[in-house]
Amino acid sequence: MFRRQLLNGAAAIVAGATGLPRLAQAQGAAAPAAPAPAAPRVLKFIPQADLAVADPIITTAYVSRNHGYLIWDTLYGFDQDYKPQPQMVQAHTVSPDGLQVTLTLRDGLKFHDGAPVTAKDCVASIRRWAARDALGQVMVATLAEEAGKPTGIAAPDDKTITFSFKKPFPLLFEALGKPATPVCFIMPERLAKTDPSVPVKEMIGSGPFRFKADERVPGAKIVYERFADYVPRSGGDISWTAGPKKANFDRIEWTVMPDAATASNALQNGEADWWEQPPGDLQALLRRNRNINLEIQDPTGLMAIARFNHLHPPFNNPAIRRALLGAVNQADFMTAVIGTDKSLWRENVGIFTPDTPLANDAGMEVLTSPRDYEKVKRDLAAAGYKGEKVVLIAAADFPSLNALAQVGHDMLKKCGMNVEFVSTDWGSVVQRRASKEPVEKGGWSMFFTFWAGVDMFNPGVQQALRGHGQSAWFGWPTAPKLEELRTAWFEAPDLAAQQEIARKIQLQAFEDVPYLPCGQYFQAWAYRRNLSGVLKGLPMFWNVQRS
Repeated sequence: MFRRQLLNGAAAIVAGATGLPRLAQAQGAAAPAAPAPAAPRVLKFIPQADLAVADPIITTAYVSRNHGYLIWDTLYGFDQDYKPQPQMVQAHTVSPDGLQVTLTLRDGLKFHDGAPVTAKDCVASIRRWAARDALGQVMVATLAEEAGKPTGIAAPDDKTITFSFKKPFPLLFEALGKPATPVCFIMPERLAKTDPSVPVKEMIGSGPFRFKADERVPGAKIVYERFADYVPRSGGDISWTAGPKKANFDRIEWTVMPDAATASNALQNGEADWWEQPPGDLQALLRRNRNINLEIQDPTGLMAIARFNHLHPPFNNPAIRRALLGAVNQADFMTAVIGTDKSLWRENVGIFTPDTPLANDAGMEVLTSPRDYEKVKRDLAAAGYKGEKVVLIAAADFPSLNALAQVGHDMLKKCGMNVEFVSTDWGSVVQRRASKEPVEKGGWSMFFTFWAGVDMFNPGVQQALRGHGQSAWFGWPTAPKLEELRTAWFEAPDLAAQQEIARKIQLQAFEDVPYLPCGQYFQAWAYRRNLSGVLKGLPMFWNVQRS
């Protein structure tokens, strides 16, 4: 169902010199020197931002997700057709009634501390992830749990995971393998039992690379090394997050470079191999360099949003949020982010990713009608806005997010709002947006961010669309009608019914306004041509090698 919803020197052996001919030794001939050990194979990467939060379960920051894929493995992966494929799982069975699902782990799974990966580790990891994930929460609600006893997921032995459901949950494999944040990474049980709202204290992974905490330089450098005991899945196509994860580099070094010119020079001079997010104004220069590839690797693009804090004035008032829909000019936002080349961005973007089955035009006139700031001012006044301060937090070291925030700041001022623009680093934005305090106590009113298109395909994966109050994503909207429609979408019998509900969801979203849709753009990666095997989708570091 979900697929239909989405897009229908090998080691050199050095022989020791055990002895030269006796005559040569007698004449003082020196034994030949052993070859020097090969230098480590190092891939140097410029990430979109610093790794402010290393635990990818408690944040939806993509830099944390990308870090997670380096060091943790998943039970399932997604291929480029958005189909779940077994990853840590060897095989699975589903009972005829769909109520019992059994997974069997493959052989050779090991954590970076040397301990074997067991089913108990997986059960604890699934539960911790599900507490934070929109689709995982639905899965847990569907489990056949005894009162006060979480028995719906169990580990009868070290290799077997069982799921017991009250009713069939056909999205299980998609949920366990989706790259949409947060991802269901498998951690040791002792770490996975950490409160889902508290970061784990150790980075003990299960994937192809291990985290070098001793080389971490906050704000500057993150280092990973190949985990020699990792056993890739055998067989299957290497595609997106699916297939054998073969590490061809000994070290992956992330160097944080907020200044785009510095990053561009590093890539062109060969001091870096791969730059995740070159801004639009430098892409033409990079394309002229014959040593650099510039490619758009994710066809789902990036969806920009302005997120409100629904807990405190002024944006706890839905009428004020609705009034601002009339001020959004998506072309302004996208031009600031990526430039004037309209092949790289889209306007007239609603709640769901364009060109996917649930994208629709219901209620889109609130975004496509002529923009009129004077009318917005009148609507704000009629809604009860009385000059309350709006604290807009912006990531100055994250070019695309900074561009959104600058345009958003100008938009709010033109609407007559009392704006305090807080320019800081992305790590501080990630930390501050978790605060539920009012602005007078260090809280916030609005921030801008992007979601990958794959994270916005449908109500099952879209975190920003949830309306379940204090348990919702940062901003914490309470929107019971949206939640009712989301439940109805899960129960819809076919795609046509899902599409009809998606139209109702979009109309309701324009009433509740959990966020402002600000357009879609397509981000190119830049990497040196001597790299091959770069996978599409996410910046993954297995399969990549130097030619």
